[in-house]
Amino acid sequence: MTNTRDKWLGYAGRTLVALILLFVLLPTIVVIISSFSSTSVLFFPPKGWSLRWFERAVTYDDFKDGFYAGLIVTAWASTLAVVIGTTLAIAINRYEFRFKQLLEGILLSPLFIPHFTIGLGLLMLVAQLNIGRGYPLVIFCHIVLVLPFVLRSLYVSLQNLEQRIEQAAASLGASPLRVVWTITVPLMIPGLFGGWLFAAILSFNEFTASLFVTTQNTQTLPVAMYNYVREFADPTLAALSVIYIAVTATLLILANKFLGLGRVLNVDASR
Repeated sequence: MTNTRDKWLGYAGRTLVALILLFVLLPTIVVIISSFSSTSVLFFPPKGWSLRWFERAVTYDDFKDGFYAGLIVTAWASTLAVVIGTTLAIAINRYEFRFKQLLEGILLSPLFIPHFTIGLGLLMLVAQLNIGRGYPLVIFCHIVLVLPFVLRSLYVSLQNLEQRIEQAAASLGASPLRVVWTITVPLMIPGLFGGWLFAAILSFNEFTASLFVTTQNTQTLPVAMYNYVREFADPTLAALSVIYIAVTATLLILANKFLGLGRVLNVDASR
């Protein structure tokens, strides 16, 4: 009797999880189906089927410019965030100094400060200083936003790193800087790549703060999408969203297959 009850409870639990997943994925399913509509107005269910909105999504000039601008900002912001974050994470985790907790609090503050506040604040600051809103401003804004996530990933790597290896190198006469570059940083590579991956994903998809600090020449793809939806109501954005989903899923599958996301992101229990 108990086995039968446990079996039915197991079926009920799996059914409930499946229904919850279906409910969560329902908007995505609607967007995917709507992207193949043949009408010029977003309509569900579609009255006809067409691929023309996918063609428009990849040929629209603002989307192409926004994609290239987003790649530039993402590459610089994620790479610089990893370099800066590595230095700060090692300093905070390994050394004691005045105002350490204050510095850490400031660095992690973008986690709970709304992004539109940061973007608006930077816009007001550059306006007061009469600084142009070029790529350096957008990159700096994205570094500020993604740095906390890079730091959290690097903290995990430092906690998993065996400090006795560093102590052994120091006891053999290696200077602190040599220990960092020859021992600490190589052992942190999974955390470094995990932090870079988080930073790249967040930077490329950042919209709220980017809306305030970008211009027509530096607008990223999310900003270009926002400007598009203010003027048009066709299924182009639905088609672009499907491309987003497909590319992201493919990259995650490839990363998991060849790199192992659990190992890269420091969540693999077998390590």
